[in-house]
Amino acid sequence: MKRIIPIIILTLALFSCNNSKSGKDYAPEDITPVCLVERIDTDSLIILNPKYSKVDLVCETMPSRRDTSVLLCAEACFTGQCLKEFDHFNIAGDHVSNGVRFHGYKCKRNTGAFVYYNGEWQFLYQNYSSDMDIAAANGGCAFAQEMIIHNGKLVAAVRKDSNRNQFRALCQRNDSLCVIESSTVISYGDFKSALLRQKVQEAIYLDMGGGWNHAWYRAYNDSIKELHPKAHNYCTNWITFYK
Repeated sequence: MKRIIPIIILTLALFSCNNSKSGKDYAPEDITPVCLVERIDTDSLIILNPKYSKVDLVCETMPSRRDTSVLLCAEACFTGQCLKEFDHFNIAGDHVSNGVRFHGYKCKRNTGAFVYYNGEWQFLYQNYSSDMDIAAANGGCAFAQEMIIHNGKLVAAVRKDSNRNQFRALCQRNDSLCVIESSTVISYGDFKSALLRQKVQEAIYLDMGGGWNHAWYRAYNDSIKELHPKAHNYCTNWITFYK
């Protein structure tokens, strides 16, 4: 029995971190795997579940891979123009970063917002300005974007269901925060349907498209996994999960 128990524990650890059909995130041999961001490939989706303690909206400079406290980062808001110098007003909509509210340019696509402070989050539809102030007052973060799902139901969207892309969203699923991306180019309607099949309760769009889709996360034992290659330096903001 003394020899069986460690084997069972190691087997369970491997199973819990390796819940992925793609098999892309296997841990190196001879290293006990520590799963930092669980990846699940299912139903034409890539679901990333970070084991975080803090969330923030980082602006101007993408979080460095050398910062081992960062678990996952992905572009959040739309960027207005491809500028060499950073300007908060070049970010679509007002936003809160590290407890400070900044003004961004007006964007009709921004029908909802995500706010986070004191370890709790909210997905808000339509009226969210006062909640951004509360997030700022409590040292949190917030950003506005296209709302996809609110309270388990689809909301009206400007984007047509026939629009094809590789889509990504910040979601609440099983009462946890996660980032979900389509594994291939699909229609927006199919992406929304897949989110609903996965019982997503809340979903807000995250900026995508060539160059804007670059993101990275930590899988096993600080190993870096990249989502889409970096194509330019014009990105302005990132939803970031920390250990």
